[in-house]
Amino acid sequence: MENYTLNGNGSGNLKLRRIGIDTYRENVAYLHRECEVYRIEGFQALSKIEVGASCGDEGHIMAVLNVIDDVGIVRQDELGLSEQAFAQLGQPEGSLVCVRHAEPPASMDAVRRKIRGRRLSQDDFRAIINDITESHYTKMEISAFIVACGQNELDRDEVLYLTRAMIESGEKLDWQEPLVADKHCIGGIPGNRTSMLVVPIVAAHGMLIPKTSSRAITSPAGTADTMEMLANVELAIPDLQQIVRKHRGCLAWGGTADLSPADDIMISVERPLGIDSNGQMVASILSKKLAAGSTHLLIDIPVGPSAKVRHMHEAQQLRRLFEFVGDHLGIHLEVVITDGRQPIGSGIGPMLEARDVMRVLQNSPLAPVDLRQKALRLAGRILEFDPDVRGGHGFAIARDILESGRALAKMNAIIDAQGRRVAEFVPGKLSFEVLSNADGVVAAIDNLQMAHIARYAGAPIAEGAGVDLFKKMGDAVKKGEPLYRVHAEFPAEFHFAQDLCRRNNGYSIGAAADIPAAFVEP
Repeated sequence: MENYTLNGNGSGNLKLRRIGIDTYRENVAYLHRECEVYRIEGFQALSKIEVGASCGDEGHIMAVLNVIDDVGIVRQDELGLSEQAFAQLGQPEGSLVCVRHAEPPASMDAVRRKIRGRRLSQDDFRAIINDITESHYTKMEISAFIVACGQNELDRDEVLYLTRAMIESGEKLDWQEPLVADKHCIGGIPGNRTSMLVVPIVAAHGMLIPKTSSRAITSPAGTADTMEMLANVELAIPDLQQIVRKHRGCLAWGGTADLSPADDIMISVERPLGIDSNGQMVASILSKKLAAGSTHLLIDIPVGPSAKVRHMHEAQQLRRLFEFVGDHLGIHLEVVITDGRQPIGSGIGPMLEARDVMRVLQNSPLAPVDLRQKALRLAGRILEFDPDVRGGHGFAIARDILESGRALAKMNAIIDAQGRRVAEFVPGKLSFEVLSNADGVVAAIDNLQMAHIARYAGAPIAEGAGVDLFKKMGDAVKKGEPLYRVHAEFPAEFHFAQDLCRRNNGYSIGAAADIPAAFVEP
């Protein structure tokens, strides 16, 4: 790296400045347009640069360059770094750094081959995932890889190679037990908070079930958002391990662990692109579960007209892919295909979903029956991973654990261990009801539209925002009768949700014969 004279002091270094901008899993650097380094090196906006702690040092990061004209943001003798880049470089503000053009990662050759429809090897995927994890790729380059994998669908061996490479990219937990259970739903169904019921039931049985979950990205609530209504979910790995060993389970946010970090980076690109191919989905889910130390996994694939998977043949194809990759990576995996025609439970949004969960655990007469039954079915299947539980007996055991109060006691123990939050379940104070426009029965509920309405109302950021459902499919309704109530905490979001409901309230009123058949296994 060449030296440059700045401020007449003969130094070839720039002063490091922390720029308080969250660039979400992308390293971004900032140089002033009048910086001598910027002009001499011939940098351009969106160039990829290498930032070193000092000339000749090995420690460095890659970053995308933004060019600044305002000295209030970065001066001519400074290099600014976004929050993530600053933390990754690990140098104090004001220290001296050098910059130069970054060489393109060698693994881009493999990406270009995939763009042309070629099949990639295990070594190709390892190289790509390693470069993504080390922030050697810009989001544009990651997008090229994701689009290539989506357009030229990965074959099942490539999915295996990708999953293995993603597992190897981060930490891997080892619980030193022969049976570590977990469950995962592929998503797309609002209110589907079965994990918060499955974990205490399975843990009360004595099986180990360390559940790390995601926060919402495009949905009104993730499991971590809903659990956060009840307890702290941001646990350091040592604390998580201690809680799990003592209570046999947890419900924590997975973002605090360095488990399959490449997956988190790729998801940040996939979501805005709206790309969620089967191969990438399977690699994402299984890499996270295997990195978390799971030995036995239950996958829930809901099927319905407005679910992620809309036809049974698609669900069966996805099941076979899960089973192929799971078998080759040594995890005992079972897939259940469930009814995804409508939201599960009554509430959509963090607080309303937490309320539903606690009503089920408390055996309340107000508990939503569909959430209770689905959770018992899933918990029963997981209990049957236990060699001491005979096949077909899991549901009854799960029901006994729930009805006896043991699941509630276990949930309270987990909540206290993680750090209890006071939960009063008071929804947003601004509310309006959506009324039926005709007599008949509820023939369909659009999962995607109901999720949009809850998000427009402010969920999950506004904890009390969301939708409280009064009617489900098959229920008789009269014209003018309330179908659901929308809660918001702020006037702007209240009006956004109102406008959306006027355009499309997500409900179809018709006759019983109009209700679509359920794609569900016995």
